[in-house]
Amino acid sequence: QVQVAESGGGLVQPGGSLTLSCTSPGSLFSFYAMGWYRQAPGKQRELVAYILDGGRTYYRDSLKGRFTISRDNGKNLVYLEMKNLQPDDTAVYYCTGGLGFNEHTFLQGNFGSWGRGTQVTVSS
Repeated sequence: QVQVAESGGGLVQPGGSLTLSCTSPGSLFSFYAMGWYRQAPGKQRELVAYILDGGRTYYRDSLKGRFTISRDNGKNLVYLEMKNLQPDDTAVYYCTGGLGFNEHTFLQGNFGSWGRGTQVTVSS
């Protein structure tokens, strides 16, 4: 698990879009698998999406078609593009990752630490 910093959250009306960013320092970023989680008030933290070092992606079924994860290894950045946002998407969004992460790692989601996260609020 690597150190990360999330940004890009904010207030958006239903139907709107936001793109979150996550950066992690170091020369090994391109080898990391990276993922996004979210935690809504009163809810458990849940996996949103991940992207492997080779570019393969995964999305929570309910989010397919609305959310897109991508990365720019030259800038040590991972993005989460969110479209047609709904109030149920309101949550603190976190990213994490590291070397050798796979589906099991992300689905388990039992990490020792988390970044600050970035708040996404969808409200009219």
